Amino acid sequence: QHRGSAVRRVCSETFAVRTNKMAATEKQILCVGLVCLDIINVVEKFPVEDTDTRCLSQRWQRGGNASNTCTVLSILGAPCGFMGSLAPGRVSDFVYDDIRRYGIDVTNVIVHAESSFPTSIVISNISNGLRTILHTNRNLPDVNSEDFRKIDLSLYKWIHWEGRNASEQVAMIQQVEQFNATLPAEHRITTSVEIEKTREPLYQLFGHGDVVFVSKDVARHFGFNSASEAVKGLYSHVKPGAY
Repeated sequence: QHRGSAVRRVCSETFAVRTNKMAATEKQILCVGLVCLDIINVVEKFPVEDTDTRCLSQRWQRGGNASNTCTVLSILGAPCGFMGSLAPGRVSDFVYDDIRRYGIDVTNVIVHAESSFPTSIVISNISNGLRTILHTNRNLPDVNSEDFRKIDLSLYKWIHWEGRNASEQVAMIQQVEQFNATLPAEHRITTSVEIEKTREPLYQLFGHGDVVFVSKDVARHFGFNSASEAVKGLYSHVKPGAY
């Protein structure tokens, strides 16, 4: 067991070094949004209310859409960075160590000393593959357009926003558009937005971003029952030429 842990540690360190070397020579993809702690409970069936249910397993895992997107990009070999908020403490240490293990750049992370770390309780039902999420975020603010104004846009080739504080995020995208206007087409930053939640303020993001990602829940909210229906039906909501 000790040797297995040592092997995993060496592999993780090698992966991080390789990713950091790539990041030093290539522009990054920046993901803006949430990082949180996921406490994942795997059960045989969904628990009945007011009962005591034993889990098959339980684990801590770094979560948050933008954070998870960074992990996938890093595994695929793309240099990437995360921009979001953190609250200090043991949970933050766990999350930060995991981010570092994947070689994800955290230069633009903003620490809020008086805030609590957001947490999701995930109930994963192995009998049908469904999961239920209970999320809490008491007082950790999202990054805003003034935070975003401080970053060096020349370091990035693509910036992705997980839809959250949409009005602020639109202001961030407008900053990128102004930056892009000074560059030839081949050097401009690609922008993308993710609209996952069925919250009206998020829908203003449809008109922004070169690429727009939409969740199943949002597609169904607009009355679409398949991916192809959603693409055709929502195309009029995005800016000309967007995907």
